Amino acid sequence: MTQRNVTHGTFCIERRFDAAPARVFKAFSDIKAKQQWFNGPPGWVRNHHELDFRVGGQEISDVGPPGGMHHIFQARYWDIVPNERIVFSYDMQMDRTRISVSLTTVELRPDGGGTRLCFTEQGVFFADSDGPDGREEGTKFLLDALAVSLTEAPADA
Repeated sequence: MTQRNVTHGTFCIERRFDAAPARVFKAFSDIKAKQQWFNGPPGWVRNHHELDFRVGGQEISDVGPPGGMHHIFQARYWDIVPNERIVFSYDMQMDRTRISVSLTTVELRPDGGGTRLCFTEQGVFFADSDGPDGREEGTKFLLDALAVSLTEAPADA
């Protein structure tokens, strides 16, 4: 029997965005808005993305370098409070190998004319993953991309 070690990890990332909570929420809930920031590093391609943003709905995203390994995100939404909170679980796969399973909470709070976002992830990372530290760095990269998309997109986007 093959033994697979696991590492457990939790991290919280807080960010402030110069956009109203409704606009930040839309960046998570609307597929066109989400595709502006929910990608990989420059040069990666989106092979597939679908989003059924509702309690019980699913999201699947498959991205990666051209001709390279597929990074597959499969999520289920458990709790959605518009403009305030999103709770989802997801697994990540590299090609066909599951590397992690996580529970994530995204909280949005008004902060002056902007939004304070608190992103909390609790994960189980398998032997083939880059672990909690790598996931936290990847999440920071995505939240940086979210910040850019909020400054580049029209206010009604």
